Amino acid sequence: MKKILLIVFSFFLFSSCDDGELTLESFNFENQTIQKCTDNYLLFKTKNDELLLLNVPEGVYNTLFASSPTNGTPREATIGGTNEIFYRKYSGNVSNATVCALVPVSSPTVSKEWIATGGKILVETNEVFDTNDVLVKYSHNITFQNVNFASVDNSFSFESYIFGNHEINVN
Repeated sequence: MKKILLIVFSFFLFSSCDDGELTLESFNFENQTIQKCTDNYLLFKTKNDELLLLNVPEGVYNTLFASSPTNGTPREATIGGTNEIFYRKYSGNVSNATVCALVPVSSPTVSKEWIATGGKILVETNEVFDTNDVLVKYSHNITFQNVNFASVDNSFSFESYIFGNHEINVN
């Protein structure tokens, strides 16, 4: 009887299962440049098969990225409703054409998505001058504060995540 119990116990001990699910606790787009679609107000970073996307309506975009310095007091918007942040994993490399296509592309496809729930979008704006002291652009430093990303099976949070600089040239 002891041998049978030992065999059954050994079977359960060595028959572990890995379903291959992706568990994510963070991401890193630190060295990636912020891009903007020309036909809408999507700001995003890509890295191979990953995408970090900020989607705000035109009015919020114009307020957050106004052409005036913030002088130490960032402009802010609450995450939620129409102010959205997504982190997505794709089945292949993602590009500007994938994100900004007017007609959705068939490949690569989204394999996993985390949606930001709560928190704030903070934007610090600074003027950038050329060597002749002529204003040439505004640099908007974007930070996500107290943001939680959730999917159907897990979540992760950032107290502060620096999205990066979105630069807008002066016409």
